[in-house]
This record gives sequence, structure tokens and C-alpha cells, in this order.
Amino acid sequence: MAEKSFKYVIVGGGVSAGYAAREFAKQGVKPGELAIISKEAVAPYERPALSKAYLFPDSPARLPGFHVCVGSGGERLLPEWYKEKGIELILSTEIVKADLAGKTLVSAAGETFKYQILVIATGSTVIKLTDFKVQGADAKNIFYLREIDDADTLVEAIKAKKNGTAVIVGGGYIGLELGAALRINNLDVTMVYPEPWCMPRLFTSEIAAFYEGYYANKGVKIIKGTVATGFSSNANGEVTEVKLKDGRVLEADIVVVGVGGRPLTTLFKGQVEEEKGGIKTDAFFKSSVPDVYAVGDVATFPLKLYNENRRVEHVDHSRKSAEQAVKAIKASEEGKSVEEYDYLPYFYSRSFDLAWQFYGDNVGETVLFGDNNPETPKAKFGTYWIKDGKVIGAFLEGGNPEENSAIAKVAKLQPPVESLDQLKKEGLTFASKI
Repeated sequence: MAEKSFKYVIVGGGVSAGYAAREFAKQGVKPGELAIISKEAVAPYERPALSKAYLFPDSPARLPGFHVCVGSGGERLLPEWYKEKGIELILSTEIVKADLAGKTLVSAAGETFKYQILVIATGSTVIKLTDFKVQGADAKNIFYLREIDDADTLVEAIKAKKNGTAVIVGGGYIGLELGAALRINNLDVTMVYPEPWCMPRLFTSEIAAFYEGYYANKGVKIIKGTVATGFSSNANGEVTEVKLKDGRVLEADIVVVGVGGRPLTTLFKGQVEEEKGGIKTDAFFKSSVPDVYAVGDVATFPLKLYNENRRVEHVDHSRKSAEQAVKAIKASEEGKSVEEYDYLPYFYSRSFDLAWQFYGDNVGETVLFGDNNPETPKAKFGTYWIKDGKVIGAFLEGGNPEENSAIAKVAKLQPPVESLDQLKKEGLTFASKI
């Protein structure tokens, strides 16, 4: 098969790839220099839409509506945009072999791609229950959500099982967002997770109590402290029941599993330095191999604010790290330099009528402020995390743009705190004063 050659290749076609392409275009990439190789069949899109608006029964999000870069208020990059810029979009193409020393990639179909500079933007893959040999986990209508094809099959199932029963396995982002989306579709929803409360990696028990109460008021049933150990299916191979470790059995027409993801680094194993499950990079997203950069979910990078290396799985970092890497690539070609990446961790979620934002680090003591009663219409509350006498993290539910900016500023500047009681009294006012 013919070999194709490019100056720059981005492997992976997710959020990072789209934002990197836009930055390459800004930096004046020449037609024919850049290719994006993606196993998905569509141009890069804003992945968060899949667990939110894509599943809405009324006016759902559909492509081309959420191609990058609309998620950050930028111009939408339709497939034509890449053509106009002379960027080659090589879709439905899975890379199965990467030779970093030889600067060569090989696809499942046997095509060879040569590059001078590689940007690894392979993202994460979902952890599946079949990976753990869970009995019956290969039944039909057990869904995972990572790509648009997953979302399409889930939409079809929701229509086919109208007013049916859904079980969500997992209490993190995907679990909470999909639990809400399925409930809005009028399914009978039960959430199951092993932890003592939802979103334990970020939420305190007090924050979680609000969301669990709110979901319960919406008719979502929650079962905590146990896991799914098996599934039964009917003659058509469709799931009918979820068996729990505590002996309970739940009926299910649809099961959605959200138990986390893992970075897709297998192609590069043994060829590049790794740390904390990702590809180790510097503050410009350069890996240990010359001319190889890694961005988004797969990069373990120096988080300047906390003086340690971290891997961050979030769309905000996927966008910003991609832009940083491209700026660094172009600067080094011109013998210039760019600022080091100085990232403030940021997470957010939307479900039902709720919307929260979190900035910074969630370690240390916590102070809850505001009204976290799930019965309150338009509840507004938050939490500060305090370490070594300074506020280093802030969470806010129901904030307006100014208030969200204020908590971001607090997490970045890390102001000192005299007394936790005082902080509790002041609540949002503390952030607004900074």
C-alpha cells in the first residue's frame, strides 16, 4: 500500500485533535503538512455533549452542531474547514503499530504513515465489565459511552425500551449525567455504586448528600455499597436482570456502565517514558522521545501550581494542552520560546437543572457554605478546601458566571484563611472579595 508522508501527524481524533488543528492553522501550517488520523468516522467533536444534550428527548444535540471548537465559544470546525486549511482528516482509520524511532505509523488496513513530528492525542478508553470477566456482561443493551456510535446505539435503545427500566452501574460523572438523561427520557432509573456516596473522588459526603437527595426527588433510586456481579439475558441475548453482590437482583431493559477509563498508551509501551499511567511530558508536552508530544488524557505533565506531575482527564485540559503543545512546536521551529503550561484544574457537570464547577485541588479540611438542602428550589451552595492555612480548592453549585470566576480566582491565588468559622459565615463573599 502507498505510504503517506506528513510534516505533522496527530494520532487520535477527539477534542485535543480538533483544538490542536485550530492552533496549527492559527500558526500558519501549510496545506498538506498536517494530518489527523482517527478511528472515528467523524471530524473531531466536543465529547461532553454525548452524556448531556445528545440524549435529551426534546431538541437533542446532533452533529454538525457540536464539532470543535464550539465548547469553548469558538468557531465550529466542520469537515470543510479542514479541507480549506489543507489539513488531511484521515477518518475510520485505526493505528495498530507505532514505531517512534522510525517515525512511522501503521493502520489496521496496512497503510503506512510517516511523520516528522507526532502529537499523541489518543485519549482514554472505557473500562468494561467484560475486562473483569463479569458473568453475562456481554449481553445486548449493556452500554458504555465514549464515542458518538455508543451514543447512537443508546438513543435507539431508549426509543425501543420506551418507559422501561434502566440500571446505571457507577456513581461518577457518567453515572450521574446518564442517570439524569435516562430519567428525563421517562425510564425507571436505579443507580448502583460501591462507594459510600457518589463522585467520591471529588465530592465530600455533604456535597454528595445534596445530589443524592435531588436525584431521589426526581425518582432515581440509589443503591450504594455494592457492585454488579452478573447479568441475566433473554432468548434474544438482551439483558433482563442485574445481579448485585449483596444478593439483590434488579430488573433491567437497559444497563449503562460508567466505571472509569484508562489512557490509551498501549501503542507506545516501551518506546517512551511513562508515569502515573500516562506518557511523561515536560511543561510543553514534549515526551522523552524527540519530536513526539502527548496531550490531553494521555499526558502526565508538571502541574506547576502544586509542583508535581499529574495526569488530568478533563475536556478543559484536553483543549488547553493541545494548544500549548502546538505553540511549543511552532516556537521551537522558529527558535523562540513559550511560557510553561500553568494549569488550574477545573471540572464541571450539568444534569437536570443543576450545574456545578470546581477549581483547584480537593485535599485538606473542608468548609461547606450556602444551602445544600435538595428540597430548595435553585439551591446554591459550595465548599472550600483548606490546606496549610490557605484555600486551595473551591466548588460551587448554582453559581452565575461572576461567582464561578470568583471561586476560580480563589483556587488559583490560594488566599490565607484566619478562621474556618469565619470562612463558613462569609461563604461566597470570601471569594468575591479576592
